[in-house]
Amino acid sequence: MIDYAKDLQEKYYEANAAVYDSLHNADHDHIHNLALRHIDMISDALGFQTLLDVGAGTGRGVSFMHDRGKQVRGIEPVGAMIQQAEANGVPKGLIIQGSGYELPFEDSAFDVAFECGVLHHVAEPHRVVREMIRVTKRAVFLSDSNRFGQGRLAVRLLKLALYKANLWRAARFVQTKGKMYTLSEGDGLAYSYSVFDSYEQLAAKTQQIWLLPTAGPNQSDRSWFHPLLTSTHVLLCAFKENPGFFNKPAY
Repeated sequence: MIDYAKDLQEKYYEANAAVYDSLHNADHDHIHNLALRHIDMISDALGFQTLLDVGAGTGRGVSFMHDRGKQVRGIEPVGAMIQQAEANGVPKGLIIQGSGYELPFEDSAFDVAFECGVLHHVAEPHRVVREMIRVTKRAVFLSDSNRFGQGRLAVRLLKLALYKANLWRAARFVQTKGKMYTLSEGDGLAYSYSVFDSYEQLAAKTQQIWLLPTAGPNQSDRSWFHPLLTSTHVLLCAFKENPGFFNKPAY
């Protein structure tokens, strides 16, 4: 089933590589463009210079960081997307073909690994996150969806309750008739995912986690549960060491 779903996803990207940016990157204030600006500012503040974009697609993240003087590489499983990235102006060789499940880099090869909207497209996101942790020295950034912030409040609470009771996968199995994924023209093959699914995995390997909402709530939606139950997309920033400016004395 996983291999079949992977083939479907690759065919979607191969067929849509030329128009992918018009579908997913036309807006300057797109959620992932906002996340990239956050990642860039944090990297500047903390001196992160070497970055890896996991699931680089048509080069949005690689271009953004390269244009700002960072040493950035990308990895992308679909050759057509890499070709489109190079057609978009990404220097040849900055993005290589490969899988997030097995990153072809040494341990601690980069200061930072980040992904933008990738984990809700993979069947086993914990494997990708494990690899991102392995190849980084300092931080991991996840810019992705948050199922618990999507839908009416009653639906959000139900999803959270099912997740906490370890019943979410069973409910999703029934909902998708065993596939565990959905298909759409706009997003291809997608799984139900939240950055909070990866929280405990990252918390076990890092010193501090920040959560920055990139699709903020309406004024009426703000609550103590922000961003868990209010933001449809979140940037999770996991630091392997406490950010240095928190350790400076106050004057």
